[in-house]
Amino acid sequence: MTETGQPFPLVFDCMCLSHFALADRLDVLRALYVDHICHTTHVVREELRAGVDKHPALLDALNLDWLIIERLDSLQELACFAEWVQRLGSASRNLGEASVFSAAELLGAVAISDDQEAVRVGRRYGLTVHGTLWLLSRACSDGKLTEVNVINLIDALRHTGMRLPCSGSEYSTWARSHGLL
Repeated sequence: MTETGQPFPLVFDCMCLSHFALADRLDVLRALYVDHICHTTHVVREELRAGVDKHPALLDALNLDWLIIERLDSLQELACFAEWVQRLGSASRNLGEASVFSAAELLGAVAISDDQEAVRVGRRYGLTVHGTLWLLSRACSDGKLTEVNVINLIDALRHTGMRLPCSGSEYSTWARSHGLL
């Protein structure tokens, strides 16, 4: 919710969606943000699709009826995407982040990315961008999860190989030190 209590739109990057899929927790992600309009991009969908052969659970992330897929194919959308590609650099590596950031900018949404360098760049250009731990901490602050729930989710996500700045057992201290609890 925003400060006015209104739900804000979210645009998800590949890392969050893929690790929730690998942990078989996409239903939890949806339940936490059911009041929000959730988006991802066609570029992110293609990144997920590219990993399905190695990780069949990613197929679940391709078939989510609660995610609006932003194609970014109008001239304004393509220009915004090209600008974010330039800002993020290394175009072949950051296309997903660039697509998420451009969609978030155009929609006035919160971008969800766990790529710390991309997050720094996004914030430098005035974008509201946060990571998975922010999402979980918001859900905890909103009373949708307990700290124990968050700790268990963090451990499940880390078990899939997701790199997060803390383990489940470190979460409470980490979140408090970052003003998230």
